[in-house]
Amino acid sequence: MSDADASGVGAVRRRPRRLRRVVVLATAVLLLASLPWLWTTVAARGHRYAEADAPAAEVVIVLGTAVATDRQRPGDRLAGRLETAAELVTSGRAKVVLVSGDGGGASGDEPAVMTSYLTELGVDARRVVADPFGLDTYDSCARARDVYGVQRALVVTQSYHLSRAVTLCRHLGLDVDGVTARCDGCGPVLLAEKSIRDYFASGKAAWDAVRDRAPAVRSTADPTVQDALRG
Repeated sequence: MSDADASGVGAVRRRPRRLRRVVVLATAVLLLASLPWLWTTVAARGHRYAEADAPAAEVVIVLGTAVATDRQRPGDRLAGRLETAAELVTSGRAKVVLVSGDGGGASGDEPAVMTSYLTELGVDARRVVADPFGLDTYDSCARARDVYGVQRALVVTQSYHLSRAVTLCRHLGLDVDGVTARCDGCGPVLLAEKSIRDYFASGKAAWDAVRDRAPAVRSTADPTVQDALRG
């Protein structure tokens, strides 16, 4: 065999080894990147419920998201969350709704729209408390605990977001169970897109939890949730 032939055979033999190394490295990177998502998924097990099976809690936390283009009505996802929360109240499984979102959001004032829609759905306005500084899921959980004195609650959001919300709230010391929100206007493409986004958002969630990040806006204690419960 000539030197050229031997070199060619050696190169052919090396290719599978290189390919195996690439596959192993890619698999390791994927597993490492998936650890935050696995954490949120596993930690939420046993704490996720369908609306019909939700346990009771005095407070239900509704996490904000984009409002409709008219800036006056909730978008489909937000409407579904609010309709689920309203049902929890009217069925007697919750007493007070804490709507937590961005009061200065790009799409509009989320908590104001949420409060208005809940009253349209028949929830007594005295049972609704608005937090305009729930700028993300972590902040909503932290502020529910620190500002509004919530210890036990149900948290309502869509299925793709629920494990992350439950895990963050529980990590922060709240005794929460998650309830899957309705989403009548959510098609499969939208849900797939949001699931992918939430997969990557779990990395930020894990980083926030590890460093025990303070919420973006600090506030003094607000008794309105406790007053609403007493009322």
